[in-house]
Amino acid sequence: MKADTSVSALGLFKTFYKGKHRIEVLKGLDLDVKKGEGVAVIGASGTGKSTLLHLLGGLEKPDSGNIYYGDKNICTMKDNGLSAIRNKMIGFVFQFHFLLPEFTALENIYVPYLISSGDIKKAKKAALELLDIVGLTERASHKPGELSGGEQQRVALARALMMSPEVLLADEPTGDLDPSTGEMMAGLLVKLKKDMGVTIIVVTHNHDLARLMDRTLLLKGGMLEQHNL
Repeated sequence: MKADTSVSALGLFKTFYKGKHRIEVLKGLDLDVKKGEGVAVIGASGTGKSTLLHLLGGLEKPDSGNIYYGDKNICTMKDNGLSAIRNKMIGFVFQFHFLLPEFTALENIYVPYLISSGDIKKAKKAALELLDIVGLTERASHKPGELSGGEQQRVALARALMMSPEVLLADEPTGDLDPSTGEMMAGLLVKLKKDMGVTIIVVTHNHDLARLMDRTLLLKGGMLEQHNL
């Protein structure tokens, strides 16, 4: 893998079975994303965009092919090694925030770090800094049910950044938001890429968000192709 590459996928195949029907979703897909790059993946519903993101994040395994973070192939790792990579190198943002309803915004952000380090003082300090970055300092003590959809998604974004990941994987991060809140979320992702140098791979139907990335790829027929919006 090239020295400036953050994540690389080679020859990914993924097939699902629905009853007796065999559905080939990915058919030898390749992907190289440079460090600090923002890449949008677009395509029709059901083409495998979320599946690709789950494979890149180690949440699922391909039928064949390899995925590298640096020189580490996550497809050949045991569960412990894969969990370590996910915790240290990869951040996830989904369309639905999956915040813990009984925890405050601050607690939702620092829990992953606390589990890893056990240092509550350091965890709170880092979480407060992230709340400031996403513009929610004044909402630190509020629980998810007291936050708007956009605020919940920004808390989820801060949580994804808590372990200082090299790569942020975002699956329809604006999909459940109204247009103006979605625009704010898109701008925040671009700012994070610029200010923190995080690599972003975003699956989206939002062409305005896709245009803000460095390049856009179309997933079609199980393969990726360059696409101009």
